Amino acid sequence: MITYNAEGVKMPNIKKRATTAWIRSVAAEYGRKVGEVGYLFVNDEKILEVNNEYLGHDYYTDIITFDYDEDNMVNGDLVISLDTVRTNAEKFGKPYEEELHRVIIHGILHLCGINDKGPGERETMEAAENRALAMRK
Repeated sequence: MITYNAEGVKMPNIKKRATTAWIRSVAAEYGRKVGEVGYLFVNDEKILEVNNEYLGHDYYTDIITFDYDEDNMVNGDLVISLDTVRTNAEKFGKPYEEELHRVIIHGILHLCGINDKGPGERETMEAAENRALAMRK
């Protein structure tokens, strides 16, 4: 089950059924099934608080992924700052909706085992995001 909640911000205008089906199809591409996944949409203030409390990081980010995977089952909590998503959309000259969906799937890709911190991993993640976004259309 995939849940979508908002705290301190207005729930983004996403088509939940279509988004859920898309997430399931992307996970399936990696041989994974979707178990319990919770999205929480927040503002910059809240994501900074979560980043500090759970990761010891003192900076804003667009998404924090908490991975509770078991075997081939994707489980996790994904906290997304809509403020940072909007800022990044402007910075990269992308439509807000596209950037939001990129971040939504970014967390799922992490849960599927794709990383983006090591050498060459960022490029691998971007390619996976682009493939996933193409599946959404």
